[in-house]
Amino acid sequence: MATLDGRLLRRGEPGYEEARMAAVWNARKPARFPDAILLAASAADAAAGVRLARAEGMRVGIRSGGHSFVGNGVRDGGLLIDLSALRTVGYDPATGLASVGPRAAGPEVNAVLGRHGRYFPSGHAPTVATGGYILGGGYGWGSRRWGPACLSIEAIDVVLASGELVHADDGSHPDLLWAARGSGPGFFGVVTRFYLRTYPAATRILRSVYVYPMDLRDDVLRWTYELLPELPAEVELSAKVGPDGTGGSAATMTAFAFQDSGSDPRALHVLGKAPFLERAVRATVAEQVTLADLYAAADRLNPGGNRWAFDGIWCDAPAAEVVAAAAPMLGTLPDDGLSFVLWMLWGGYPEQPNACWSVQAPLYLSPNAGWTDPADDLARESWVHDSLRDIQHLSRGLQFSDNNVADRPDRGLSPGNAERLEAIRSAYDPGGLFHSYMAPPESTTALGRSRHRVPGGRG
Repeated sequence: MATLDGRLLRRGEPGYEEARMAAVWNARKPARFPDAILLAASAADAAAGVRLARAEGMRVGIRSGGHSFVGNGVRDGGLLIDLSALRTVGYDPATGLASVGPRAAGPEVNAVLGRHGRYFPSGHAPTVATGGYILGGGYGWGSRRWGPACLSIEAIDVVLASGELVHADDGSHPDLLWAARGSGPGFFGVVTRFYLRTYPAATRILRSVYVYPMDLRDDVLRWTYELLPELPAEVELSAKVGPDGTGGSAATMTAFAFQDSGSDPRALHVLGKAPFLERAVRATVAEQVTLADLYAAADRLNPGGNRWAFDGIWCDAPAAEVVAAAAPMLGTLPDDGLSFVLWMLWGGYPEQPNACWSVQAPLYLSPNAGWTDPADDLARESWVHDSLRDIQHLSRGLQFSDNNVADRPDRGLSPGNAERLEAIRSAYDPGGLFHSYMAPPESTTALGRSRHRVPGGRG
C-alpha cells in the first residue's frame, strides 16, 4: 500500500478499538467490527484506502462526524474510512463558494464565512459534521429560507469505487452531483471536500419561546401546525413535548427568524396570537440572539455522553389527525429528563430536478429518546421506532439524518428517484464496493436483535 499520511489499524492492533468506538458520537455503540479502520489524513489517503479495499476484497464504510445514530458507516468486516481529520474550511470571495472538509462542523464553517459576511445553513447541533448532514439532505439553521443544505452543493471532490479522486460538478459528472444531493448513506463515493453556495449572513437573529403546561399539549401542537401557512420563510417554528429545563415537563413552542435589513422585526409576534397565550408558564418574545446561542441551545437538547435513539416521519395529514394518531407516543414519553418529541414545522420546499433529495412534507414528527443505562436499550428503542411504526399510514417518508431504516424501514426518496439512484450506482460502483443503506439483519440494537436474532453484543 502507498505511504499514508494517516494510520491504518487492523482489527486486534493497538488503537483499533479506540478508533471504532470514537467513530460513533452516540454512547450507544454498534456491535459491529470492521476488519480495518483507516484514519485518513488527506484525500490521497482516502483514495489509497479505496484501492486497498479493492485489492483485498473489502467493502467500504465511511465516517465523517459520527452523528449517524445507528453508526451507519461502521459495518461488520471491510474497511472503515474515517474522515475526521478532514475539517479545513476556505472561502473564495470571487465565487462566493465555501470549500469544506467533510468533518468540519457548523460553527467552524460559519466562523470562516462570518468574516466575509456570509453564511451556510449548517446542522443544528454544533458537533454535526458537514459530510453526513449535507449528503442526507441537511435541515438546519436557516433551511426554511434557503432550502435543504444539499441543494447548495456546487461541486465535490470524491474518490470513486475505482480509487480515482475526481472533481465533480454539474458539467463533468451531473449524475454524481444529482446523487450527492440527498442520497444520504446510499451515496457511493468518499467525498473529501464540498464546494458550497453561501448566503448573506443575517443582520439579526430573533428568538421567541413560549412554555405551556402539559394539559395544553394537543392545543399547542394543533395551533402551531395550523399557523404554518402564515409564516414567512425566514421564520422557523417548532414545538417540543418533554423536559422544560426545571425538572418538569411542558409543551414548548420555539420560533427563530433569520433576518436581513428589510425584514419585519415583528415577524415573531404572530406567536402572541395563540388563543391560550395567557396560560404560558414562561415566555421570551423576539429576543435578539447569536448563532452561537442557537448552537448552544441545540447542544443542550441532545447532550453528549448519553445513549440516543432518534426516528422521524414527514406528515401532511390534518393537524387533528396527526395529534390523535401520535397520542400513544406522546402519552408514553419516558420520564427520564432527556427524552422528548419534536414537532418541526418546515412547510415544504420545491423539489429540484438536479437533486436526488425528494421526500418531505410540512410537518416532521420525531421521537427522541436519551438514556444512560444499557439495560433500558430495548424499552427506549421500542418507544422511538415502534411508536412510529404504529402510525406508518401517516408517513410520507423519513429524513436520512435521523434514519434507522434497519429498525423501521421507510422511504427516504421518491420511488422514481430511488430507481434512478440505483441505476447511477450501478454505473459508478458496479461491484458494490461501498456500503449503502443498512438492512434489518445488520442491526445490532437491542430492538434489532429482538427481531432478527442477531448475535448478542453491545447495542
